[in-house]
Amino acid sequence: MHQPSEMANLMNGMYAYNLQIKQQIMNGEIPASMPLDLMKLHSAEMSNSHARTPVWNSFVNVFIESQQAVTDTLSNVELKERYNATINNCLACHKTECTGPIPKIRKLLIQ
Repeated sequence: MHQPSEMANLMNGMYAYNLQIKQQIMNGEIPASMPLDLMKLHSAEMSNSHARTPVWNSFVNVFIESQQAVTDTLSNVELKERYNATINNCLACHKTECTGPIPKIRKLLIQ
């Protein structure tokens, strides 16, 4: 039986979290603090066929900053815009690094 890597589990957790945040935003609620340790993106064991590349490394810090910005209650940027920026960062990275989950990630965008 296939065991997902530590990174795959982290990505699945981020997906579930962002799905929850999407619903909160659509309900007019303000999301609470980030429950996931995003710094694990720098150290989580990746699947056998993947490795941290310079491109991946260039995306990870931008993603972490954008994900944290979603819960920034002092931001002047609209919440929906900050959230969609985070999801678009996911998509940008996955277009170059691991294309499989792109259709699933697109469903996270708020139209």
